[in-house]
Amino acid sequence: LLHRAFSVFLFNSENKLLLQQRSLDKITFPGLWTNSCCSHPLNTALELEETEQKGVRHAAQRKLQHELGIRPEQVPLEKFVFLTRIHYLAPSDGTWGEHEVDYILIIRTDVDLEINPNEVKAIQYLSLDELKAKFKNPGDWKFTPWFKLISENLLFTWWQNLGNLDQFKEVDIIHKLGS
Repeated sequence: LLHRAFSVFLFNSENKLLLQQRSLDKITFPGLWTNSCCSHPLNTALELEETEQKGVRHAAQRKLQHELGIRPEQVPLEKFVFLTRIHYLAPSDGTWGEHEVDYILIIRTDVDLEINPNEVKAIQYLSLDELKAKFKNPGDWKFTPWFKLISENLLFTWWQNLGNLDQFKEVDIIHKLGS
């Protein structure tokens, strides 16, 4: 069923993107590399608030702490930049998959990490050129479908303009990506 989600792209002060390899215990897309954090808002008043995307910002803060051990004060709500939403459909194992309207959040900050091994197998910060090289020659790197779609269609342009993301804000648009 179609549902809400969010994807966080966390860049450090060197403009490197934090990627995570999903735990092998994940139901969907285990062991694949993806953006810094992605999940779903809870069905609570706090995380369903649509005004200025407050709900998904709260959800992002919660999941960044749960998955990566990032304290909320290191990722304050006002530092998240909401850019747009994407709609995509991606089967996983024949039983599970994703069909989401995904809220895209970018944040630039340096953080302390304490990885939750039930959620995350590994992490790595990559530069734009390093990530492009991984897409060209992935070796043993396999990526989640939403991360590939966002990267190939939108992320690389945003990344080159991290200092001026306002020009890319499309708060009333949902991009349909993929088939």
